[in-house]
Amino acid sequence: MARPRKFDEQQVLDAARERFWAGGYAATRMEDIAAATGLGKGSLYGAFGGKQELFHRVFDEYCGSVVEATAQQLRGDDVNAYARLSAHVHAVAAATAADTAQRGCLLAKAAAELAEHDETVAKRARAAIEALRALLEDDIAACQRNGDLDANADPGKLAALVLAVLRGIEALGKAGANEETLADIARTALAVLPRPTD
Repeated sequence: MARPRKFDEQQVLDAARERFWAGGYAATRMEDIAAATGLGKGSLYGAFGGKQELFHRVFDEYCGSVVEATAQQLRGDDVNAYARLSAHVHAVAAATAADTAQRGCLLAKAAAELAEHDETVAKRARAAIEALRALLEDDIAACQRNGDLDANADPGKLAALVLAVLRGIEALGKAGANEETLADIARTALAVLPRPTD
């Protein structure tokens, strides 16, 4: 009969995420994760499989949390849709500026490092990006219904543009762009969205 686990699985996943996030997949060894969690490598392998399987768990959970957090920020009624969109764009810029360690987004970081060779990572990253785009599209369509943005513009294309700006903000932040620069980008991105014409 298997012995019950004597550790908090979520704490282990959180610690593993921090190690992968800080050092990247290739540079992170199971020894590093064992040291960070206080577990032996045997326990890690027994509970999670190998390094790749553990990373897939961590990455899937991270992607889910990013999508859920974005959904909480963007979902709501039409009247407040533009305020939510503006707050979300500025929040990404502010969070990126506050990331003094310049770790960047784990979604972008892992996709850049692994998607070419790891179909599981590539598929999960694509699904997360599409979910983020869909949330932006829904909010932009709500802005259009409320008269805040041009109803004749394609909300899907506008959502893709905003998503590209947000991903760009994160990339520039990782490269060292300062808070003022990132805030300016956020303001400009919102300003160029098409407004209704009389």
